[in-house]
Amino acid sequence: MAKIRKISSIENGIAEVIKILSEDEIEEAIGKGISFLRKCSDPDQPQQIDHNDSIKLDLACIKKKKAPPLLNSHEYIMSANVAELDVQNDDDLDAVLVKFTILHGKLVEVIKKAQEPSSDKGEEISVVEKKEIFEAIKSIEDKIMKLKISIDKKN
Repeated sequence: MAKIRKISSIENGIAEVIKILSEDEIEEAIGKGISFLRKCSDPDQPQQIDHNDSIKLDLACIKKKKAPPLLNSHEYIMSANVAELDVQNDDDLDAVLVKFTILHGKLVEVIKKAQEPSSDKGEEISVVEKKEIFEAIKSIEDKIMKLKISIDKKN
């Protein structure tokens, strides 16, 4: 029977890597086999992944145009611990979802504006416009993290 891993754990991030990368891709990225990663993903085993290996695995996932699962796990763990200091209003899922929708709308607006013929470089996206787009994406990522934390706190 498959073990259930906490969403906020490195073990869950490793399990996601195993879903994304083939055995050969894992071997190529870190020089270790999939059995090593399976041991690292088992919360009941003492085996732990090396930080440098986690970076290499995330980079391999990014090459496949997938989100980096281990980085996401680290961000989640950090946010969850820091969130205890200032999440007073973010426990309301409806409020977080409304804020997320607003941020999504802003992202769409920034991208469309950057692609207008009357923008800095016309339909080509300028460096300044890219910066604005990445800032809008970061705001959404932050809100997604708060959403995950809010959901995780619900018992």
